[in-house]
Amino acid sequence: LGAKVLDIRSVSLAKRYKVPVHVRSTFTNTEGTWVVEEDKIMESMLVSGVTYNKNEARITFSKVPDTPGIASRIFNPISDAGIVVDMIIQNTRAGDMTDMTFTVPKSDYERAMKIMKKIAEEIGAESVAGDTKIAKVSIVGVGMRNHSGIATTMFHVLSRENINIMMISTSEIKISCVIDEKYTELAVRALHDAFELDKKNLPLEES
Repeated sequence: LGAKVLDIRSVSLAKRYKVPVHVRSTFTNTEGTWVVEEDKIMESMLVSGVTYNKNEARITFSKVPDTPGIASRIFNPISDAGIVVDMIIQNTRAGDMTDMTFTVPKSDYERAMKIMKKIAEEIGAESVAGDTKIAKVSIVGVGMRNHSGIATTMFHVLSRENINIMMISTSEIKISCVIDEKYTELAVRALHDAFELDKKNLPLEES
């Protein structure tokens, strides 16, 4: 009735009984929008592609004191240097200690390591180490977090090919795994086949 919103109960009933809802203006002849049940074909096409990135490096702090503000002390200098951090993983150790691992662009690795070695001394970390021979392999699609089977399939495929996963990150549109760089092509090909992606969805290298 001109409120520009849909009545919650009407939408709920439409969903329960699978009734299409036609949303449109009464003042124009435009088609408007049809709200319908999600297509089963779309559900089966959750993964739309595979991407990879060989231009990242990994840095790990070992045995960092697990105290408030420690992450800020690590990442503030990185941010001030204009270095972009991609994936971050924190692993809790016994005795109020933690490990912190993150990735940066490979082109910024040497600069980041120089900064981090200084920070390691300041915060009392046992050591800081890096690795430039890594790659990030990702599957992309829609609603990835809402379908646990997608991640499980990805992990199983990599395990089947004897590829170790170093880091994992997830979002609504992407699940990414950091692996040894030498297995990039094998991982990409195996994932492409496992999710039955056709030739139109060839693996893409991330910029």
